[in-house]
Amino acid sequence: MPAIPKTACRPFRTRSLAAAACVLIGLSFASCAQYAKLSLKTPPFRPLTASGGTLGTATKSLGSALEIEKQKPLDAIGQYLDVVHAAGLVLQRTPGDADALAAYNYALSRAFGVLYEVRQNPWTDQISFPGMAGQWHVAARPDKRPGWNPADYKFQPADEFDLSGKYMSQRALKAGLGAPLIVTGRNADALTRDRFAQGKQVFYGVTAVARFDGNRCEIAFEDPLSVETVDFQNHEFPLAADFTAPMAMALATTNPKKLELSRLLNPGKFAETARLARFQPYDPKKIPIIAVHGLKDSPATWVPMINALRADPEIRSHYQVWYYSYPSGHPYPYSAAIFRKQLDDIKKAYPDHRDVVLIGHSMGGVITRAMITDSGGAIWKSAFSRPPGQPGLERDSEQLLRDALIFDARDDVGRAIFISAPHRGSELASNWVGRLGARLVRAPSTLIGIGTQLKNVVTFDPSGVQFDRMPNSVDTLSPNNRFVKAINKLPIDPGIPYHSIMGDRGKGGNRDRTKPISSDGIVPYWSSHLDGAQSELIVPSNHSAHQTPQAIEEVRRILKKHARR
Repeated sequence: MPAIPKTACRPFRTRSLAAAACVLIGLSFASCAQYAKLSLKTPPFRPLTASGGTLGTATKSLGSALEIEKQKPLDAIGQYLDVVHAAGLVLQRTPGDADALAAYNYALSRAFGVLYEVRQNPWTDQISFPGMAGQWHVAARPDKRPGWNPADYKFQPADEFDLSGKYMSQRALKAGLGAPLIVTGRNADALTRDRFAQGKQVFYGVTAVARFDGNRCEIAFEDPLSVETVDFQNHEFPLAADFTAPMAMALATTNPKKLELSRLLNPGKFAETARLARFQPYDPKKIPIIAVHGLKDSPATWVPMINALRADPEIRSHYQVWYYSYPSGHPYPYSAAIFRKQLDDIKKAYPDHRDVVLIGHSMGGVITRAMITDSGGAIWKSAFSRPPGQPGLERDSEQLLRDALIFDARDDVGRAIFISAPHRGSELASNWVGRLGARLVRAPSTLIGIGTQLKNVVTFDPSGVQFDRMPNSVDTLSPNNRFVKAINKLPIDPGIPYHSIMGDRGKGGNRDRTKPISSDGIVPYWSSHLDGAQSELIVPSNHSAHQTPQAIEEVRRILKKHARR
């Protein structure tokens, strides 16, 4: 285990806070494995079984091109394009020729690998590459996708990377024609152009397909999440794809794990990171899946599920994946209020979007629950001694509380899936570990001011937990929390179907509150269970049930059922 940073060892005012710090530090190092690691490799060239004809002549240059890549990169690219061209002619005559397909894909990938190494940009620079029959002139195929310009991106062949790490146990590949590439943006901040981009840096996967007209080589960059087949040489071919490598590059480059604990402990500092964003370009024909992570987590937690879902052509054809990310130290009703505003924003930006499917894990599940419930004035009345609009709260403070406590079920949600969701709270949040840990979460100044004003208007519940400060996310996951009690008295919108998935560690136990209790180690069954769910599945798992094969398969089943309605 790595040494504890010195910043984590600063003096605490009490032994209790020191104990809480140790708990949280322990949690942060509980899984020391990196989410994803990439290591470069030289993809092996396998000699082709066929050696005659045009392809046989061209492929003899592959070995030579591999040898001269460093010394004469432009010549090497020209030789690779010779092979791509020759293999394409064979595929025109014999589309089932496996050797020609392998040569085409391999040579085209190597050409992009050399282009990346020498930092050449043929999309803007006039560059020619010497081939056997003259100079190859490379250009990008005209593309109607808004904002798509290959000059804005860098391309790396996906087959040049080995993947490893906690979230990289499976690599989702699709056989077919083309060179799968990892795309990264040249623009320093993609959010300046698209507020719903996946982040400041873009990581995506495309597949390059080369077509020739004389000495002109035209490259089409196909999106394997949108296109299943391509027309090539008067034949239809499956489009090759690597769905995993781009996500691995994103995780390894941005390292979201480094901010997960910080966003819990100091949510105010990271308030601007609360956002709804896409993992892929918007498509009005596809149903948005919006994944909502839990406490001390980030959208990275969904990578195993997204990876598996993208491998399914039926899911790819019907769905697009979004995520809601937020500083998990905020009280979850506040994070839910921000989420509602974000959903309003995508309605304005994409008024034609289809009703979304929400998938929430852990605290993300209770945030999701708040999207499909009408609170009316019930939650407000349970907390305050006076109705809205009465003296005692400043205008901005009252508006924030209204947004968090008075809400309607969304009319743009088509289905919800809860995974390990503590609907009725978790006793871990209210025992000594939770109480001590909660004191380390630093409330934003906005919420501190509201907490001071609340003393004048709140109706204290003698049976509930009392605070000398504004509750944070850990507090709002307590079974005795007033919001938790109040929202569980309210029905879920009957027009929105929902499903439950929860973990069980295999230690047995009862499904009610009598000990021993069935639990995933964090959330007990009695808290995750919801009457009225269209389906409920218990999987053998700890709290990370959403990453298990059984839960992923259940989500796949539910999504397919939803798409076929």
